[in-house]
Amino acid sequence: MTEPSLPSASPAPSRKVAALIVAAGRGTRAGGDIPKQYQVIAGKSVLAHTVERFRAHPGVHSLLVVIGAKDDALAASALPEDVARTPGGASRDASVRAGLDALPRDITHVLIHDGARPLVPDAVIDRVLAALETHPGAAPALTVTDALWRGEDGRVLAPTPRDGLFRAQTPQGFDLTAIRAAHAAHPGGAADDVEVALLAGLDVAIVEGHEDNIKVTLPGCFARAERMLAKGMPMDVRLGNGYDVHRFGPGGHVVLCGVEVPHPRGLQGHSDADVGMHAITDALYGALAEGDIGQHFPPSDPQWKGAASEIFLRHAVGRVAERGYRIANVDCTLVCERPKIGPHAEAMREALAAIMGLEAGRISVKATTSERLGFTGREEGIAAIATAALVSA
Repeated sequence: MTEPSLPSASPAPSRKVAALIVAAGRGTRAGGDIPKQYQVIAGKSVLAHTVERFRAHPGVHSLLVVIGAKDDALAASALPEDVARTPGGASRDASVRAGLDALPRDITHVLIHDGARPLVPDAVIDRVLAALETHPGAAPALTVTDALWRGEDGRVLAPTPRDGLFRAQTPQGFDLTAIRAAHAAHPGGAADDVEVALLAGLDVAIVEGHEDNIKVTLPGCFARAERMLAKGMPMDVRLGNGYDVHRFGPGGHVVLCGVEVPHPRGLQGHSDADVGMHAITDALYGALAEGDIGQHFPPSDPQWKGAASEIFLRHAVGRVAERGYRIANVDCTLVCERPKIGPHAEAMREALAAIMGLEAGRISVKATTSERLGFTGREEGIAAIATAALVSA
């Protein structure tokens, strides 16, 4: 569709625009135990994403969400406290009328938007606002480009011309006085607010919509919306490092990165003294800014005496997922003269991969000596240094 030539979207000094987000429906086709607008995508409810789009737009002065009469608790958990809400009615047009009546007195124009459209681009809002400079109503739409059929019982009956047909979107913008009067005169049952406006004789301009401006309707829409949101969100990258040391003592082997390695002496510690796994665990906690192993598993607690270090690592990996991240890669360096790490490095990578739920290609285990310097050079113990990179999931 050729975009019409419209004036700038900057609001006139005398114009005050409210966004009216309609979110009182049940959305049963989307499935789930709660209405679709309160189901979570990309860490927030669908409705919260929608509200954020309009709160961030400079052309919108006020915002009001119309919610279901019994949805106070859901709305309170999904939206910031300062977002104004009002109860809706038994139908969409009844909910819109309730919202229009509840808008502040100084509002001159309103953008009526579906709460289940969380991806409306700023450019679409801009175009609707611009068209309202010269029209009492404006709405975004996309030209129908696919062939259309009429059908019945799973069979095609006849083709239908697509000339002049559009796929309607929201926000649908109006002069507030005009759309209030149109809704007051309408008998009810309208599919959207453009239908109400047209019956009242209002001139409604079509502006260009956007393919991203989808309405979450069916179960598959949630995954699609989440993928689209992820593309527009900056990736959060976190780095953490860990360092650990354990001294040698009596024993006939050491446990390093989950692998038992023969050695004339063992490593001493409150747990199994897996110095490599401890360093990796601390790197993960560090990337999350959640302290270290000692804060989560205090050595003063006797239940951790001799505990397998994979308990600590699994906990850290779980915290990464709970915080909405995934592990991009881990690099661990073991510092010792002996035992030789090279022959066991691959087994260590595989052991860590199994514990962390990662492919081995994202885990590095290597070793170095300290050139006979320091406590590791004197073979008094082993040190480990680890780095972990996390990215938003």
